[in-house]
Amino acid sequence: MVHEFTYPVTLTPDEKDGGFVVTFKDLPEAITQGETVEDALAEAADALEEAIAGRIQRGDPIPEPSKEASLPLVPVPAQTAAKAALYLTLRETGITKSELAARLDCDEKEVRRLLDPRHSSKLPRIQKALAVLGKGLALRLIDEAA
Repeated sequence: MVHEFTYPVTLTPDEKDGGFVVTFKDLPEAITQGETVEDALAEAADALEEAIAGRIQRGDPIPEPSKEASLPLVPVPAQTAAKAALYLTLRETGITKSELAARLDCDEKEVRRLLDPRHSSKLPRIQKALAVLGKGLALRLIDEAA
């Protein structure tokens, strides 16, 4: 299965306080605001990262992004997306952290750190963990909004 980590965002003008309220249909816990569209989208990226990190930490599912062509898209930061991909792969395969540690010939603590959204892991190590699970990691270059 291919997983995408770029989510559509809704920007709603806040008539009371000004600015924009930011929500994600796929991740209702991710809500924030910004004074301008640019501020709102920057805040959206932070809220999205926190929502994905929280789901990993709680062991909750991570939904696939809706296909909303008319809405702005916000990507999950690369390291968080890589950790989310590893997390989802473990959930889908039913492989435990202990089993992954054995396959990587490392301590289970290292696997826990690879899955910890707050721990700065090296991308090649996440790639290796995915590879031993039969998965690969691909990045896409996108144009940023001007």
